[in-house]
Amino acid sequence: MNLLFILFFPLLIGAYLLIAKPKHAFIISLSATILEAIATGFLLYKINETLLPITFIQDWIPEVGIQFSLKADGISGILIGLCALLLPFIIGSTAKTEKANHAQYQGLMLLMQSAMMGAFLAKDAFLFYFFFEASLLPIYFLASKFGGENKSAITFKFLLYTIFGSLFLFIGLIFVYLRTPGATHSADIETLYLTARNLSAESQGYLFMAFFIAFAIKMPIFPFHTWQPDTYTTSPSQGTMLLSGIMLKMGTYGVIRLIIPMFPLGIGIWGNTAIVLSIIGVIYGSIIAIQQKDAKRLLAYSSFAHVGLISAGMLTQSFDGIQGALYQMLSHGINVIGLFFVIEIIERRTKSRELAQLGGITQSSYALTVCFIILSLGSVALPLTNGFIGEFILLKSIFDYSLILGVVAGITIILGAVYTLRLIQKTMFGNVSRITTEFSKLTLEEKMVLIPLSIFVLLGGIFPNAILHFSEESVSQITQLLK
Repeated sequence: MNLLFILFFPLLIGAYLLIAKPKHAFIISLSATILEAIATGFLLYKINETLLPITFIQDWIPEVGIQFSLKADGISGILIGLCALLLPFIIGSTAKTEKANHAQYQGLMLLMQSAMMGAFLAKDAFLFYFFFEASLLPIYFLASKFGGENKSAITFKFLLYTIFGSLFLFIGLIFVYLRTPGATHSADIETLYLTARNLSAESQGYLFMAFFIAFAIKMPIFPFHTWQPDTYTTSPSQGTMLLSGIMLKMGTYGVIRLIIPMFPLGIGIWGNTAIVLSIIGVIYGSIIAIQQKDAKRLLAYSSFAHVGLISAGMLTQSFDGIQGALYQMLSHGINVIGLFFVIEIIERRTKSRELAQLGGITQSSYALTVCFIILSLGSVALPLTNGFIGEFILLKSIFDYSLILGVVAGITIILGAVYTLRLIQKTMFGNVSRITTEFSKLTLEEKMVLIPLSIFVLLGGIFPNAILHFSEESVSQITQLLK
């Protein structure tokens, strides 16, 4: 029942906010996400105690072998934990703004949380696909209604891209589903593992491409990324946080949960190409980030580069690659949420995100500077920060796979430091500009978002074993299938 609560509670509260439009939407939304986080934490504690998955299975459409089945294990647990952890901070970032008690705005974020939880928990492939697609609607309406300049055209492009990619995923799922044994077939993901692995190398190659296109667009991976910078920049800050902090992980999760166990021969054919494209994205995204004049757009390209490294590591199919990818998903989510919030705080006070117009903010707000630096150092993988653990393990897996690709991927450390330190220098230090002269200090509500996130950056770098141990058994089961 705990699984059902985690899945449906945000949906029910979100629907209430959309329909009833209560005056105190912020309090309702924040309270709901905190309660969701507590319930999720209790579930993860039970999984960690036994290292056994928790499941819920109910016939849904028995005539065709489709079940309403959910599963929380060491892999999905990382992602639902990330989702539950970050939503209170994303909601909290709207405190004392015009969007705080906007019931529709708050309701759409809760609906999106429910859809993402569903995708991470789904044990049935078509249930996964349903939630994978359902998550598009809340973020589309958030971005198209509350976004910035050219929001309609940009969000429509995002919608078309993702629907186009998902069509390949749907066709691929049907192809494998129709080859499962039995008169009614089965859409259970673990049954699909066995079926897909018995297909020919040629079939697995085509299926790998179909699945990978869908997930590569969602992450995104070069050259499927063109929707991302504009969408991240135009979306309202909370929409960008949801997209970058959590939603893109649906793509990386899909690779780990579906592609790697299902198509080992397909990865043998196309995996190296996919890794090369991922690493190209790391370098390309970092170089473009260095050239950006808009702080939010710089972070968008930074996120694109980080995801490229995650993709390359997990596609090595190694234990280290998958473990590093999961850890970096968690770390990246925490770091990027905090960084985007810092940029929103700056924009609230100065009405600008242009680096040339900023500077000297540290003279007005030491607390903002300290939090920004901690979050940034986590993003560039400084030792003793959360970003270092995941990035080190990912680079190790790529070096083990190919020395040349490892060396090229390692350039991300240098490039990441360049654009991140440039961002800090242009915003926090230097001379005070005309628009930062009267920059006000952080409010209590802003501190309650930034300070805990900054603490998580340090805790993740000092105590990584709790997370690595939690996912170890489930990742071992995935890699055992490849032998």
